[in-house]
Amino acid sequence: MESLYLLIPMSIVLVFFIGLLFWWSTRSGQFDDLEGPAHRILMDDDDSQRDKPQQPD
Repeated sequence: MESLYLLIPMSIVLVFFIGLLFWWSTRSGQFDDLEGPAHRILMDDDDSQRDKPQQPD
């Protein structure tokens, strides 16, 4: 029973800290574009080969 006096306040502080981190991340724009980086990874090779001039053999 005595451990609950320690665990309950610690869990409340932890939930507050996680909520603060989530609020900060949404305000700083971390979740603005979730699909853009994935599309850039897939399309990266196509753009680099198209922009290179072809050398005659």
